Amino acid sequence: MPEGKSAQATQAGENATLPLSGIRVVEFSHMVMGPTCGLILADLGADVIKVEPAPDGDKTRSLTGSGAGFFAAYNRNKRSIAVDIKSPKGKAFVERLIATADVLVENFRPGALDAMGLGYETLKQSNPGLIYCSAKGFLAGPYEKRTALDEVVQMMGGLAYMTGPPGRPLRAGASVNDVMGGMFGAIGVLAALRQREITGKGSEVISALFENCAFLSGQHMAQFATTGKPAAPMPARLSAWAVYDVFDCSDEAQVFVGVVSDRQWKTFCEDFNLPELLADPSLDTNPKRCHARDTFLPKIRDLFRTIPSEELMEKCEHSGLPYAPIRRPEDLFDDPHLKQSGGLLDITLPNGTETQIPALPISVGGWRPGVRRDIPRSGQHSQELAQELGFTVDEIDALKQSGTVNFSD
Repeated sequence: MPEGKSAQATQAGENATLPLSGIRVVEFSHMVMGPTCGLILADLGADVIKVEPAPDGDKTRSLTGSGAGFFAAYNRNKRSIAVDIKSPKGKAFVERLIATADVLVENFRPGALDAMGLGYETLKQSNPGLIYCSAKGFLAGPYEKRTALDEVVQMMGGLAYMTGPPGRPLRAGASVNDVMGGMFGAIGVLAALRQREITGKGSEVISALFENCAFLSGQHMAQFATTGKPAAPMPARLSAWAVYDVFDCSDEAQVFVGVVSDRQWKTFCEDFNLPELLADPSLDTNPKRCHARDTFLPKIRDLFRTIPSEELMEKCEHSGLPYAPIRRPEDLFDDPHLKQSGGLLDITLPNGTETQIPALPISVGGWRPGVRRDIPRSGQHSQELAQELGFTVDEIDALKQSGTVNFSD
């Protein structure tokens, strides 16, 4: 445990029963990947302190368009300080904070914190137990100095090719690599914390977007190695299952339906009154059906066009078949399962609007991680953290007057 850490191992005991109670994380990050890593650790009970640039805070707060929800989605359960770390006093402040930390998370360009004297090799000298997690574009290798974005690695990692139709690579509709990169960073941090229990030493953890995307594409690489044939993009591929598609219904809604085993095929044909398909020996196994899709899928499509979507889903539910309505993200606010299972968390947006966002998709012993701290204002916790770090009243006043640290009211 870092020097000075024991005094604030848990804040007034509020997190004492949470999995990461007593772990302090200092987060230097913006956008999605780094904040996601910090979010996971925070939701699990760590004291995550987000270090934002003074005076205006994290620029992610003011993103528009598709980035307008980034800050609200990935920064609950954190405390915020706003510091000018390029100034001597600001750097001294964060060094004092890092000395109390178990974990540091950062996702700035390669070498940015090293140039400020806040790289791992420097910080481990004064805090040998520190876990230093960097969220980067690439791990060590020929690409490691390149600038990377989620879209960049989706294009070069095979994911965009597999998502779009032939000749039209298309990125996934969410920041899948940024979010999963943050998740793998958190997994690395947890592994390093466990290793520290054994060795007493901290370590450097690096999670990277490109390698994350390659991991996502691994199933298609293995498919090529197994079959000798390149995997086709999703809209053009031969599905592993004969009925595995989106169907139009009589009310103009669409429903996805899957039939993924021979047992389900029998159930499907019986419950949807298709005895001629069940009796056809050319359709009695899934591989046969996959190669004969063009012969029977039109009949199924015509049948489903006569059925309202709710009725179709009720029949699938009764039959135990995989199905799903086609929803938009905003429809999830009213999803009955998310609402009843604790899957939506109450937060307050910076403009004062109260809303909900998804919880972590895990349950631990029946416990779902929730909200202990709402989304912080920039510098909201600078005062209390300065006091925790032992700054005197005069020193805090001097920091306020210098503008080195933003003390939000």
